Amino acid sequence: MKAFEQGGRRRALLAAAVLGALSLGGCQSTMRTMGMGPPMGSPTDVADARHLWAAMKDAGLVGPGAVELTPYKGTPPHGAVLETTHRDLTVNGHRGLVIVKRNYRGPDVSVANVEANPDKYLKSVTVMYKREPGYDPDDKDWFWAKYKPDGSLYAKKKMGMEIKLAGRVAKGKPQGCIACHRGAPGGDFVFSPNIHP
Repeated sequence: MKAFEQGGRRRALLAAAVLGALSLGGCQSTMRTMGMGPPMGSPTDVADARHLWAAMKDAGLVGPGAVELTPYKGTPPHGAVLETTHRDLTVNGHRGLVIVKRNYRGPDVSVANVEANPDKYLKSVTVMYKREPGYDPDDKDWFWAKYKPDGSLYAKKKMGMEIKLAGRVAKGKPQGCIACHRGAPGGDFVFSPNIHP
């Protein structure tokens, strides 16, 4: 009798877990359909990030053979040494400003060492891309992404899931891309005085 009760409990727990997973998946799908999906890391965000990387690579902004830039001393959270460039870029038929920041780190990183061997110290490429009006009006329509040097996306682990860092990264959170850049002078989310969206 005990074996039967334990087997019944296991089946009930398994059924509850399956139903819960299906409900959660259905909820997320419904929310996405209604425009209420996660602010970052959705399949659309990841696809957009791939298209953006390809366009930046074609323009010589990232990847092997990317244009050489002048490294400078950086600040957290990006890196001890940085390189920044910007230009208008067309992605999926939309033309917008892209700001590309190459982030260098390592035990003996310095401007001189990055100039001598940038591949050794390049740890990430962070990007802001000005999307079409209405993409995210609260945050000036910026699309954010954090790439590894090979163009794959960094991910954040949350509640047992890996969320790719692309889209409206950390929207509504007290820390992260949007929260930090909201403090930029001029209200345009851009810290550099030489870049005007």
